[in-house]
Amino acid sequence: MPSFNFKNITEYHKHFELPEPQNPLLSVLHTALKEGEEENCDTHSFDEPLELSCDFYAIGFKKILSGEITYGRTKYDCTNGTLLFTAPNQKLSFKDVVLSSESYHIAFHKDYVQSSEIYQKIKKYNFFNYHVNEALHLSPKEEQIIKDIFKNITIEYYNNQDEFSKEIIISQLDTLLKYADRFYKRQFLDRTDDNKILITKFKEILNTYFEQNLFAEEGIPTVDWMAAQLNVSHRYMSDTIKAETGKTAIDQINLFLVEEAKSMLLNPNLSISETAYKLGFEYPQYFTRVFKKKVGMSPKEYIQTHTN
Repeated sequence: MPSFNFKNITEYHKHFELPEPQNPLLSVLHTALKEGEEENCDTHSFDEPLELSCDFYAIGFKKILSGEITYGRTKYDCTNGTLLFTAPNQKLSFKDVVLSSESYHIAFHKDYVQSSEIYQKIKKYNFFNYHVNEALHLSPKEEQIIKDIFKNITIEYYNNQDEFSKEIIISQLDTLLKYADRFYKRQFLDRTDDNKILITKFKEILNTYFEQNLFAEEGIPTVDWMAAQLNVSHRYMSDTIKAETGKTAIDQINLFLVEEAKSMLLNPNLSISETAYKLGFEYPQYFTRVFKKKVGMSPKEYIQTHTN
């Protein structure tokens, strides 16, 4: 499979025989429908398998009519509008992909936004980090909102650029990202069945880890490790768990540990320190803090209360 890493936006344009970008740090592309052409007309396809990554941010909106796109390690497809976010050095693979003829694409280098507030926001938007899972799938209403914002950015991009151009474009980009954040949260809520399956698997992994005495041998599993077992990114896993339970992945791990600790503490053959070590805590004092925060009393008080 051919693999390409594009160091800059100009290089990307040259490879795909696109017009030279108006700005070397910013590219805005709109492939419009031709007169009389239906929206789902398949005029753009990747006949050969292709893998690519870029040293800049990219946001793409398109409809996938057939084929397979791999985003990190997860394959996905979608018949409705698909909004895909990639950060620098994230990989995309295309296989037998046929796209609708209308599409929008924005690429921007971090230097273009680094001096603006939006740069810090981008770091916090989890959807730029779903490198092993999940594009954003839009409803028709959401699709129209995103299209309108893309059109506003396109108009300003091809306008005679002046001292206000960058500020206006970044403002529109900020609006697009805010809507995307809203739509992603809706997507998590809409997928309650998938969410429950993921959470069930999350708890099963912790149970197996405990039964194999790995807490004592390997320590408390990290969020990254848990996500790897589920084959999703840690941000995707954390967002799913938070949307479904209202608690973070770390909270869920700690709650599991506390529930196991409750029964272990009532074993007269185990001291508080031994219980802490068996549950993967390097320091008993830290175990005591976690337990008291979740239960409302210290391990010693818990033992006294239940013994009495």
